[in-house]
Amino acid sequence: MQELSKERVLEIIEHYGGDPQQIVAILLDIQVFSGRNYLDKKWAVFVSETMNIPLSKIYDIVTFYEMFSLEPRGEYVIEICKSPPCYFTYTKDVVRWFEEAAGIKMGETTADGKISLIFTSCVGACDISPAVKIGDAVFGGLTANRVRTLVNRCLSGDIKPLVREEL
Repeated sequence: MQELSKERVLEIIEHYGGDPQQIVAILLDIQVFSGRNYLDKKWAVFVSETMNIPLSKIYDIVTFYEMFSLEPRGEYVIEICKSPPCYFTYTKDVVRWFEEAAGIKMGETTADGKISLIFTSCVGACDISPAVKIGDAVFGGLTANRVRTLVNRCLSGDIKPLVREEL
């Protein structure tokens, strides 16, 4: 992925009509196109100045929502749900499985920059808990074997929405 440019950020803003009500979507797109799943501070300042939104409001958003990061993360951010239904259905085991499979601890990124492990709030998949989110895809009904498969697919760049039976 090529480095984000002012022109690309302006295209993202224009895609949303420059509407300040769409600031979360704009910031998320900038984060996605950053190539490292984070919002560089220079782009926060640029958006603030371009859209005439106080920088403090931008920082309120990116520090409040767990989906944002101001630090570079892996190509694949594995978000482990910590809501009560997932917690009570073995989140501790799921965390251990992911840490073992990826060779990192929660909050860390693999040396090759492929995977970051983070906690997140509810992903809306209580019926298949414990669940994780990777990109826009949610995976549930996790076992140690399914976790290893997900990590291997991330490492090989072959992750996409999968049905449970494929794992």
